Amino acid sequence: MASISPFRALRPQPDFARQLASRPYDVLNTAEAKAEASGNPYSFLHITKSEIDFPEGVDIHSAEIYQKAKENLRAFVQRNILFREDKPCYYLYRLVMNGREQTGIVAGSSVEDYEKDVIKKHEFTRPEKEQDRINHIAITGAQTGNVFLAYRNVEEIDRLVEDWKSKHNPVYDFTLEDGVRHSVWIINKDETIAEITRLFHEKVPQTYIADGHHRAASAAKVRAQLEKRTPEADFFLTTLFPESELQILDYNRVVTDLNGWQPHELLEKISEKFEVSESDQFKPSAPHEFGMYLQGNWYKLTSKPGTFTEDPIGVLDVTILSENLLKPILGIADQRTDKRIDFVGGIRGIGELEKKVNSGEYAVAFSIYPVSMKQLFDIADSGQVMPPKSTWFEPKLRDGLLTHLITPEL
Repeated sequence: MASISPFRALRPQPDFARQLASRPYDVLNTAEAKAEASGNPYSFLHITKSEIDFPEGVDIHSAEIYQKAKENLRAFVQRNILFREDKPCYYLYRLVMNGREQTGIVAGSSVEDYEKDVIKKHEFTRPEKEQDRINHIAITGAQTGNVFLAYRNVEEIDRLVEDWKSKHNPVYDFTLEDGVRHSVWIINKDETIAEITRLFHEKVPQTYIADGHHRAASAAKVRAQLEKRTPEADFFLTTLFPESELQILDYNRVVTDLNGWQPHELLEKISEKFEVSESDQFKPSAPHEFGMYLQGNWYKLTSKPGTFTEDPIGVLDVTILSENLLKPILGIADQRTDKRIDFVGGIRGIGELEKKVNSGEYAVAFSIYPVSMKQLFDIADSGQVMPPKSTWFEPKLRDGLLTHLITPEL
């Protein structure tokens, strides 16, 4: 059963919350982060991507980068931009995008649960990405990146969350430039804190990593490496969302070249495994449909019989595309390491695929029907892993609003 814990969040003074809240470190490159933080000395990117405070060309994985993150975090505390909660609390984090809302419980989740597979995974991690967050957590003493967990709905938890929101005012409540509204409530009543802990322990047999595999793995490895283990390090920063409120967006592909094929040859080869027809701008509306953008034209691809199996991995559209087109035709054997392929989150829209191909940087693009929450749960429960870049969750939690310290004090 799931073990979660309240924690003493390091969080911003209300007057600084909007300016401080920043997009997750791993959805921005250095140039994008520097541009986003430009003119905003309160941006949490000065902590999560502290290379923005250095000249261009600096090694972003050097020791001085992580030391700068630690210095910046301490400076924010010393200037009373950030302060630490007086007592361990749970928090509610609501996101509203395009009229659709979702509310999660921000809590410490047990590292032991992660290690014993009570917290289910569906992706492999990459050592170099793990090491980056290991260094960041170990040197700053803080888990600044939130791990996005999902769980199957529990009626009592649903009621408790809605009741608390209806009876209390949020401590933060603002809308950012992308139109997403962010609201945070503090659950500081001892009886309610105990009830949440009990409900997860008794009613939630497992949770699932939706987004943040590297952050979770890094938290576990930092804990194992600590010379003096603290109680705080036994838990890592998570926000737990009920299944019914989550939506997975498509995660599309672009490829730099056609692997030696001429466009007409490529279409002919693809037609062996897919029904191919010309189309207007095409975003799949059903499983086993794909869009392909090639030489200024859109095509609808529909899987033919025999292109997939009914097991949890084989039935995924990202698997179908990989096994029947990307691997055998375009020569993309490993999507995790091949530099010829890139990934475009569905939040950017189909037009982003056209833009990338029209620029000449890429030769072909594919739009894919999104994975469902049921498929994610089925795969994680079976102990299997999805192909790389299978899921894109939106909206994203902002970094900086709630940070978990693994040391008693900064």
